[in-house]
Amino acid sequence: MKHTLVARVQDHPGVLNRVASLFRRRAFNIDSLTVGASETKDFSRMTIVVDTARVPARIVEENLRKLIPVAEVRDVTELPTVARDLALVRVRCQPGERGELQQLAEIFRGKIVDVAPESVIVEVTGDAEKVDGLVELLKPRGILEMVRTGKVAMLRGTAAGQDDAAQATA
Repeated sequence: MKHTLVARVQDHPGVLNRVASLFRRRAFNIDSLTVGASETKDFSRMTIVVDTARVPARIVEENLRKLIPVAEVRDVTELPTVARDLALVRVRCQPGERGELQQLAEIFRGKIVDVAPESVIVEVTGDAEKVDGLVELLKPRGILEMVRTGKVAMLRGTAAGQDDAAQATA
């Protein structure tokens, strides 16, 4: 089973390395890891999807909390969240095929964000299954290059955001 952990961490050089080193030392398997700026100055937010087949999520959380730059960790797997994955996919495409490819992308609420003589870049955002679905349909056309962000997640509702903001200023 996979669990999604959201961590607030100090925005200092080496924090990502410390978190990744913890996972390496403890042999925790990371399915995806995203990190970026948060709403709080000097803090970043990490979304970590971990495979908990061998190690319970609770153990991963406890180990993360022990790291000094980690201010907060929350397992949001069973909580109501908004979660998204972003993919940019460069696909082989001749000029006469662009309209058809654009229609296909639009079915997945994706869009063409770059056009070259023999390829296009398609951007799609959504849950992993939606992104996977478009990628599977693009494969026969010839995927030349692809990059995905991995999952980012945030709790639904205003109360969750207010609680986080209150903790950040405390």
